[in-house]
Amino acid sequence: QAFEELSGIHRHVALQHAGDIGQQAGLAVAKQAAAEVSPSSGPAPVGDADGLSGHSDSSPEITCTLPDTSHVSYDDLTSKVGEVLLYYCYCEVKDPEKLCAWQKALCEHLHLTGKVRVASEGINGTVGGSKVATNLYIEVMLSQPLFKDILCQEDFKTSAGGAHCFPDLRVGVFKEIVPMGIDPKTVSYKETGIHLSPQEFHREVEQYLSQANQGHSDTILLDCRNFYESKIGHFQGCLAPDIRKFSYFPSYVDENLELFKDKRVLMYCTGGIRCERGSAYLRSKAVCREVYQLKGGIHKYLEEFPDGFYRGKLFVFDDRYAICSNEDIISACRYCGTLWDQYKLCSSQHCRQFVLTCPGCRNKGLTACCPVCQEKELKVTSRASGQTLKEECECTRRRPRVPIEHVSQRTLDTGKD
Repeated sequence: QAFEELSGIHRHVALQHAGDIGQQAGLAVAKQAAAEVSPSSGPAPVGDADGLSGHSDSSPEITCTLPDTSHVSYDDLTSKVGEVLLYYCYCEVKDPEKLCAWQKALCEHLHLTGKVRVASEGINGTVGGSKVATNLYIEVMLSQPLFKDILCQEDFKTSAGGAHCFPDLRVGVFKEIVPMGIDPKTVSYKETGIHLSPQEFHREVEQYLSQANQGHSDTILLDCRNFYESKIGHFQGCLAPDIRKFSYFPSYVDENLELFKDKRVLMYCTGGIRCERGSAYLRSKAVCREVYQLKGGIHKYLEEFPDGFYRGKLFVFDDRYAICSNEDIISACRYCGTLWDQYKLCSSQHCRQFVLTCPGCRNKGLTACCPVCQEKELKVTSRASGQTLKEECECTRRRPRVPIEHVSQRTLDTGKD
């Protein structure tokens, strides 16, 4: 198959051959680590000399133990009634390949599905399984010497779900545990903003909205997520950049530095991880007066304030697409304008973007993200090879990659969502 641009090859490989490449690339590493991974009577205690393999606390070794599941029935371990865990941990990982191999073995051992990203800067995971399996997973993670005094029980955000929320298990080694596109050595998580608890963040937002209503706020409430996430749910009065990927966030900051000059910035995202790097990047520009971030993200905020200042659904990156804490619907059907916030994938195989189309419009055959895609779906059904190639939709191409905010004209309607 011929490609006009290198990016086309990357998209094709990511869609059609990612599994094969990952399997081949991780085979040698997995075999090497498999000898060290063996079931035990329980996870190695934190700080245990055997678990540390002679290393000091400042440079802990990765222990490859698996939890004992002999006392758990297969039905309990694989029950469809369970939960989804969302967590991350920034720390120095000297052997990402070994950590990756252990994570893969651990998730398979507990019948967990989901996505886990490992890098030299830490780990980021979203996994689903039975309640028994996720509890064991948390227990083992907290007992891993690598995460000692860094990861705690509260760092795991939970929501109703299970292994069925993900199509498979994907564990890999990457340069960043959250894809911002900036070398971690250039902008480090160690230079992050000031963390605010959900209670502290709630008070800050309350004060911000009060000042904004009076027209003299020196604060920006910044949503670090993508536009399709903020579209179905966000904090009242927030600035939600119209960006498609988090990797566009640094460019957004660069192009809108005047917007942040001498401002107090309150940042938030789904679970907190994007704010770690995002706030570090914003601070590196030295234009803001102060930069704060919501610890634990929207997930933790909604646990304490389900009817607080966040309205609408919370977008999640699994087959559920969204979870709710209140009954508000703040988005509308792409075609008829009816209030609607349940995402589906665009029906055009070349696109597959998220689209809001209500049942009535779907019954009329309006299942694509835009009229152009709807028409293309009828014309393009398959390639000569029998495979389809994902490409950017025309409606996405018309959206500016990095929007420019007009500071003098920008106003926040704090009375609406």
